[in-house]
Amino acid sequence: MSAPVCTRPARATRGGADTRLPWWALALPVLAFVALLLLILNPADAHAAAGQPAAVAHLLEWLRQLTAR
Repeated sequence: MSAPVCTRPARATRGGADTRLPWWALALPVLAFVALLLLILNPADAHAAAGQPAAVAHLLEWLRQLTAR
């Protein structure tokens, strides 16, 4: 007894895989690029953030809440 064969026609693609990326797959590299570009353009602002650890903690908490949704 042979197994049934799927006779559904194959989807035609135009030379590549048909995939969809989530929004953050493009947004995160763009954000990193812009941040690094701004640091290069204005190196005076590229100092260590020793005086404001609360701001970094607040930003990380905000990012955690955003990704938890």
